[in-house]
Parts: sequence; C-alpha cells; structure tokens
Amino acid sequence: MPDDAPTGEYLKLTGGRVHLFRGGSGEPVLFLHAAGGAGAWLEFHGQLAGAGFDVIAPDHPGFAMSDDFPLVEAMDDLVYHYLDVLDALGLERVHVVGASFGGWIAAELAVAASHRLRSLTLLSAAGLRLPEHPVPDIFLMPPPRLLETLFHDPPPVPAAEPGATPDIDTVLAAYRDTTALARICWTPYLNNPKLERRLHRISAPTLVVAPSDDRLIPVAHAQRYAALIPGARFAEVADCGHAMYFERPAEFAGVVASFLHTAQSALSGANQ
Repeated sequence: MPDDAPTGEYLKLTGGRVHLFRGGSGEPVLFLHAAGGAGAWLEFHGQLAGAGFDVIAPDHPGFAMSDDFPLVEAMDDLVYHYLDVLDALGLERVHVVGASFGGWIAAELAVAASHRLRSLTLLSAAGLRLPEHPVPDIFLMPPPRLLETLFHDPPPVPAAEPGATPDIDTVLAAYRDTTALARICWTPYLNNPKLERRLHRISAPTLVVAPSDDRLIPVAHAQRYAALIPGARFAEVADCGHAMYFERPAEFAGVVASFLHTAQSALSGANQ
C-alpha cells in the first residue's frame, strides 16, 4: 500500500466517536471539510498526502460517519471538539486547512488556540458577515440551483431512470448532514458577528485562498480575512467555483502544499 493511501478509523471521545480518514506521511495536517464532502477521501486529500503530509480528515459531529455529539450545539463547542480531537490524536501542533464551513471552524480554532497551529489555511471560508456581499441561503436552494451556485462549470445532472425512486439511505444521510449544519449556523446564518474583531489574535502563518468565481461565499470575504489576520497571504484560483476541491483539486492542493512547505521551512529555521 502506498504511503499516501488512506485508512478509515474511529476516534473515541467523551460523547461519541469521530470517524476520520488518514493518509500520507510527514507533518500532520488537519483538514476540516465543507458542508459537502464528508465521509470521503477525495482527490484533493490524496494530492496533499502525496505532497508529503500526514492528512487527517475527520467528519464533523453529525456528518457522515461521525456520531451526533448532541452537546456540540454551537461554533464554540466545535472549537473545543477539535481541541479534544487533537488531544486524542496526541498532536500538540498541526497545520490546519479548512474549507467553507470548515474554514470558519478553522478560523475560530486559530483565534482561540493559535499555539496549537503550525499554520492556518482558509479555503473560501464562511464565518464573516459582510452585508454588502451577502451569502445566499443554501437551505432554500433546489438542487439544480445549488449546483449552479457551487460550481463554475456545473457537472451534468444524471438523468433518472423512469420509475426510479430516491435511495432512502442517501436521502437520510443528506438530511442528517443538513441538520448538523443547521444546528451550528442557522442563526445567525453562516457567520459569527464577533469573529471579525477577534481575527487579530491569530498568530499562526496564514494563507487565505479563494476561487475566482465563488457564487456562494463572495471573494470579498476571503479578502477581508486576509486583511484582518496579521501577516496573512492571499491567493486566488481562476475559473473555479465554491466547490473548489471538487472542481480544481490539483490546483488547490498545489497552492496549499506550496504554502505548507514554506511555513514548515520557516518553522524549522526558527527552531534551529
């Protein structure tokens, strides 16, 4: 089995089990997924693992194969949940990469505990409230509209066979993921009004990346993150929508891996 081949495992915490995929070897990278993409080892993960990193991709509470963790009721609970995950994994400091909803978690984690992060990468992170650049309500979108919103070039929708009925397990899994997301970000919708004024507390080296054609989280949100996090770098990937690590996995993995190598080299030099 190649070194970057993933293994699926469960991590036992107080309150339930966390499912995660782990693959690759090298410096540990905690990847926090978007509202979609839980329960899978994706091409993006494989590319990052192949670039020389130990990629750890857990499912958030209530998503995919992780337990519900009913006491995780708000964003601050998720921050402590992931501190518990790091403790259970025996990891004192990690690179943290978060996308969209997972990017919001990553930013809040960095605000609360920058000393646990080797670096922070935000991929089109949610979490900010910019009234002049609103985020459309994904909970109200029919599936075709959601695809148009998430992708620069939406994939074709497979035609349903005559008489076919939706797979009940798929429907229930999607409902469970949506319920878990809504529990955290229904109100206020996909943001923490206090987050913006706390971003100055982040001391970890930070990269903020945005797809150029993001129709869900406008690029202005990434630019605001980059402006408010001390020393943050900003990068933009052209011809890509919000579903960035599905639509352009190699490009996003390349940008992230390059930053992680640079951040790790800087840390190694500082420790010599």
